[in-house]
Amino acid sequence: MSIIERPLPPLNADERTTLESWLDFHRATLARKCEGLDDEQAAVAPVPPSGFTLTGLVQHMAEVERNWFRRVFAGEQAPPIYDPQADPNGPDGGFELAEGATLCDALATWHAEITHAREYCVDRALADTGRFMEQDVNLRWIYVHMIEEYARHNGHADLLRERIDGTTGV
Repeated sequence: MSIIERPLPPLNADERTTLESWLDFHRATLARKCEGLDDEQAAVAPVPPSGFTLTGLVQHMAEVERNWFRRVFAGEQAPPIYDPQADPNGPDGGFELAEGATLCDALATWHAEITHAREYCVDRALADTGRFMEQDVNLRWIYVHMIEEYARHNGHADLLRERIDGTTGV
């Protein structure tokens, strides 16, 4: 039985509430996919030849949160978390696990990035912009992109979790 709450987004709400609720729904979905796993299970790449793991996926989503909300939207100079030598303007990494990487640490980092994202967005309008690829990008677009990013990766997480311990539908 899952203890991580995942409320259904409201069926009839304003645009901002709808977008933020769906983003939070998908964030909670990823957390639920990891719930109850130990570090060894979450570090298993259960679908050869892929090296894809749940810990790596959580690390990646921490990088994605950091990139879109801190770097792009807020304009912060925030270096990559999991590969400090990587180009901060390059693709979001985090998939590879460093020696000693744990699910607990990855989740803590991810939750910290979500907290930063919420702080940056709380007083901003959906039409407010950041810069991406030398163009303005508004918060509305970022929210939609983040929902898409989580939805795609939550599908991956479904398959990984099922292969790890048979759990489905969480």
